[in-house]
Amino acid sequence: MATKKGKVLIVDDNAGIRRALEILLPLHFAEVKTIPSPATLVGSLEQFQPDVVLLDMNFNTSINTGNEGLYWAAEIKKMVPEVEVVLFTAYADIALAVEGMKRGAFDFIVKPWDNDKLIEVLTAARDKARKAKGQTTSVETTASPMYWGSSPAMLSIRKTVDKIAPTDATVLITGENGTGKDVLAREIHAHSLRSGKQMVAVDAGAITETLFESELFGHVKGAFTDAHTDHVGKFEQADGGTLFLDEIGNIPLHLQAKLLRVLQNRSVVRVGGSQAIPVNIRLICATNMNLEQLVREGRFREDLYYRINTVHIALPPLRERKEDIVPLAELFLERYAEKYHRPLTGIDPEAAEILQEQAWNGNIRELQNRIEKAVILSDGKELSEKDIQRDAGSQSAAPRGLLHDDTEEERLVREAMQRSNGNISAAAKLLGVSRPTLYAKLKKYGL
Repeated sequence: MATKKGKVLIVDDNAGIRRALEILLPLHFAEVKTIPSPATLVGSLEQFQPDVVLLDMNFNTSINTGNEGLYWAAEIKKMVPEVEVVLFTAYADIALAVEGMKRGAFDFIVKPWDNDKLIEVLTAARDKARKAKGQTTSVETTASPMYWGSSPAMLSIRKTVDKIAPTDATVLITGENGTGKDVLAREIHAHSLRSGKQMVAVDAGAITETLFESELFGHVKGAFTDAHTDHVGKFEQADGGTLFLDEIGNIPLHLQAKLLRVLQNRSVVRVGGSQAIPVNIRLICATNMNLEQLVREGRFREDLYYRINTVHIALPPLRERKEDIVPLAELFLERYAEKYHRPLTGIDPEAAEILQEQAWNGNIRELQNRIEKAVILSDGKELSEKDIQRDAGSQSAAPRGLLHDDTEEERLVREAMQRSNGNISAAAKLLGVSRPTLYAKLKKYGL
C-alpha cells in the first residue's frame, strides 16, 4: 500500500458518523481528527493544521438551513486559504452545497456516502492543498474574456469596437440583463490607449441617494457625521483610465444634474470641499432601460443622454444569436470543469439540442449559471440531457426532483423513499414536494 499522506479534520455533530470516519479514513490518510461542532474549529485549525476539512452543513437539529456550514466554509478559506473544504450534506441540501462551492469549497459529499467516492474527493482535495501550501494564494480576479461568436449582430459590434476602442469616445451600452454589458465595457477598455490604467466600475443604481455624491465625487474629513477621513471618489480613482457607470438609467433625476456638471467640467468637488479637482477619464455607461423613452417621460435628462451617447452599442439577447449558444456553453463547461475538478470533455447532442431550444430570458448570465450547476452535479464524461434538464427543473417553479424525464423522476422518488425508510413525510421533504404530490408519484410508478 502507498504511504498514507495528509491530514483530514472532520466537523460533524453526529457521533455515529464521526466514529465511522475514524475507522475508514485512517486507512487512507496519515492523520484524522474529528470534532463535534465548529465551536473548537479555529483552535483545531491552528493546532492540527489539516490539509482538508470535511465540514457538515448543519449543526443544529432544529435549524437545518445550511447557513452555518456556508459561514464556516467561508471562514476557513479566509483564515487558511490553502486548506481545502469538502462539504458534507444531506440529499435535500445539494443546492446549498453548490452555493458553498461557489464560495470556495472544493467539492461536496452527499450522505449517506459512498466510501470510494469519499476517498476519491478527499484525496484530490488533499493533493491540491499540499501543492498550494507554502505558496501565496490570491483571490481569482481574472475577468471573463469577450466571446464574439459568429452571429452577424455580434460581428458588426466587433467592427465598431475595433474602431472606437483606441479613442476616448464616450460609449453607451444597452441590452437586456445578462447580455454581457460589463464584459463589453472591459473589452473596450482593454483595447484602449488607457489599458495601462484601471477601469473603475460603479453600479450607479445600487448607490443610495445620500451616498451618491460621496461615492462618485469623494468627500473631505468632517463633511458629515461619519466622514472621519478624506475619501477619494470613483471619478478620481479612475483618473487616467476608464469609469464604467452601470445601470445609469436608475440614477434619480435630481442627481443626474450633478453628474452632468462633472462630465461637462471634467472636474469634481468633494463633498464638504471647495477645490475643483481635474479628472481625466474615458466614460462608458450601460443600462437595460430605454433611455429615449425615459427622456420622453421626463425621467432622464435629455442633455445628459446626449452627453453619454457619443457611440451607442446595443447588445442583442441570446435568443437572437442562437448559433452562439452551444459554443458559449462549451466555453463555460471548460472553465467550470477545471474549477470544480470534473472530468467533463463536452456536451452530448441531446443536451446541445435542449440548450438551443431554451428561451434564455436571463441571456448569457443564465446560460453560464445553468452550465456551472450542471457541471457540479454531473457524474459523466459529457454533459447529458439529464444534467441540463435536472438543473432546468431546479430553476423553475416546479418542486425539486419532479422532472420531465420519467425515468430520472422515478429514480429520485425511489431513492428518497429508501433514504427515509418508507416515511412519506420525510421523503416528501427530501424531494421538496407536498405529501399529496408524492402520493401521486408513488401511484404513478407503482411504488
